Amino acid sequence: MDIKNPKLLKLKGVLFLLLSLFSGGLLICFSPDWVTVVLLLIAVWAACRFYYFAFYVLHHYADSNFKYSGLWDLMRYLLGKRGK
Repeated sequence: MDIKNPKLLKLKGVLFLLLSLFSGGLLICFSPDWVTVVLLLIAVWAACRFYYFAFYVLHHYADSNFKYSGLWDLMRYLLGKRGK
């Protein structure tokens, strides 16, 4: 199901933000040391960079003709299986 309503899309974004803040906060509460905080920050940064790579860099610099709608399509594309 594709969400096209702008209000629902914004709500979805806010819910993702709240989920990440809540889960990250719980992780730090359960293991309150600098190593946990640093590793969590590195994991979040790396995930954001991967998202940028997957949905911007590959499309704009590697193959602007191929359109994919999610990570599953991206994986199939990278493995050379273009058909759905």
